Amino acid sequence: MVTTAIYAGSFDPITRGHEDLIQRSCEFVDRLVVAVAVNSSKRALFTTEERVKLIRAATSDNKIVEVTQFEGLLVNFAKKMGARLNIRGLRAVSDFEYEFQMALMNRHMSEDFETVFMVPSVETTYISSSVVREVAQHGGNLDGLVHPAIAKALAKKFKNGPIRTKD
Repeated sequence: MVTTAIYAGSFDPITRGHEDLIQRSCEFVDRLVVAVAVNSSKRALFTTEERVKLIRAATSDNKIVEVTQFEGLLVNFAKKMGARLNIRGLRAVSDFEYEFQMALMNRHMSEDFETVFMVPSVETTYISSSVVREVAQHGGNLDGLVHPAIAKALAKKFKNGPIRTKD
């Protein structure tokens, strides 16, 4: 039996923290679907299609990762994908209350859909998409924060020219 998990989010943009959770999740699943949520109430820097493309670039060396987009309830999407696990990252205690509430609601809607909470590596705990956008907007150094393809896309969005990275 294939174990399929969903790792859903806005990923605007995907960071090294997201990549860390993706890599580590792949150690205990056979298939990981990274799902970009379509959220019309949120104003994103990158379009949904751009985010899917960027995640594919950042995870291209991982053969068990599939990247797609979804709209609507996560439990419905998970059922469609044959996933029984929901991967969620917790960077800080402040993340827990919201994530716990969502996990309980998902279980209420689909009792066989389990949420697995993962903490980031020490090296990526401080990284968030909003901080990355802020650094990129002001032409800051993105070394260790994002994959080089994402740094290039951010530079293009903000028209700062090349953003320095060593990766």
